[in-house]
Amino acid sequence: MSTLIYWFRQDLRLADNPAFTLACEQAHTLLPVYCTPTQASTAWGFQRVGCHREYFEKTAVRALADQLSARGSALMQIEGDPIEQLLVLAQRFGAEKIICERIAAPEEDAQVEALRSAGLTVEDHWQSSVFSLEALPMSVDQLPDVFSSFRRLIEKAHTQARPIVPVPTTIPAPPQGLVAAPISPLVLPDLDPRSAFPYQTPAFSGGENAAQAHLHQYFERRLANSYKATRNNLSAVDDSTKFSAWLAQGALSAPQIDQALKRFEAAQGANDSTYWIFFELLWRDYFRFLHLKYGRLLYRPSGLIGSDLPHHNAQGFERWCRGETGEALVDAGMRELAATGYLSNRMRQIVASYLIHDLKCDWRAGAAWFEAQLVDYDVYSNQGNWLYIAGFGTDPRGGRRFNTVKQASDHDADGVYRRLWA
Repeated sequence: MSTLIYWFRQDLRLADNPAFTLACEQAHTLLPVYCTPTQASTAWGFQRVGCHREYFEKTAVRALADQLSARGSALMQIEGDPIEQLLVLAQRFGAEKIICERIAAPEEDAQVEALRSAGLTVEDHWQSSVFSLEALPMSVDQLPDVFSSFRRLIEKAHTQARPIVPVPTTIPAPPQGLVAAPISPLVLPDLDPRSAFPYQTPAFSGGENAAQAHLHQYFERRLANSYKATRNNLSAVDDSTKFSAWLAQGALSAPQIDQALKRFEAAQGANDSTYWIFFELLWRDYFRFLHLKYGRLLYRPSGLIGSDLPHHNAQGFERWCRGETGEALVDAGMRELAATGYLSNRMRQIVASYLIHDLKCDWRAGAAWFEAQLVDYDVYSNQGNWLYIAGFGTDPRGGRRFNTVKQASDHDADGVYRRLWA
């Protein structure tokens, strides 16, 4: 084969990237490509990608480009519609095949099918979960509709994580005459000193090297021993693992975290906190496997329930986005999100519940706002969590409504968080 295109999607790393390794093994000439879609507006009237997420993504892509360049390769960074751009590149360099990771969400699956319909061979490989599909103790069609049942099956079967793949020893040279189109410049958003994920600093920048350094220091400092006790705290950098942004970009893989966790447990001993890190990785996998089972059904207005359109309170939604609902805890969370592109998991649940159950807004508007704002936006987890709170997913209890007074009492009794973001 003369030239093969490797299309980086949400797998911006060289280590433990089985699809990229396969491309390196097959190609004589390899063209690595990353495509940034043209900025678009959502149905709710705001840009689909906000400044925080845009900057973090671009730093991750640039870090990948530097890694490839250091190994004699080059990353072709392009902007526009991925289908159009990849077809142009394939014709220009005589490539008949594209290899990429599979993202089992409607828009991403449709992109692959469009390329195939245009005559290209596209191999998309599932690789973003801890567990490979072959290792699961059930077929995807038989995936339980309750997370706890899925967890018990995994644990009973002692299911093993996907083996980690090293960085390819050789990366085929890019095609001759490769000249990348100019890329729009990075505009660094102001760093808010209150940020719990200060992505503007080197330690929290996008890219594989920063991800690996963070993974190492997290376990080196033995923060895993206190994870369960601190994970519901609202604002400190060390309260949670902070792996999610690098996971979302694919600068860090779930099996790499699982391996580091197991090494830590072997050396320091397992406890409730280390188990809870694994528990969260299981939830992440579960939302991915649900997409393989249900696909587009998860994207209906009422999800798996399939009932009427959700009610929407447009004015309430706008107040929620601005952090002006009058509910102090919710407003603090929304202001943190707008200022930093990050929000603790506990606060995400609280503000989502308030939007859906108190303001009576369409959950899809909230999901779109999170997609635009979060530096750790992940299509599977975002969709799965919003469906979970709304009661339109697989949760047998029909949704989650959080009492904001109780939540404030439980997690911000001294009012420090509310004053911080007042």
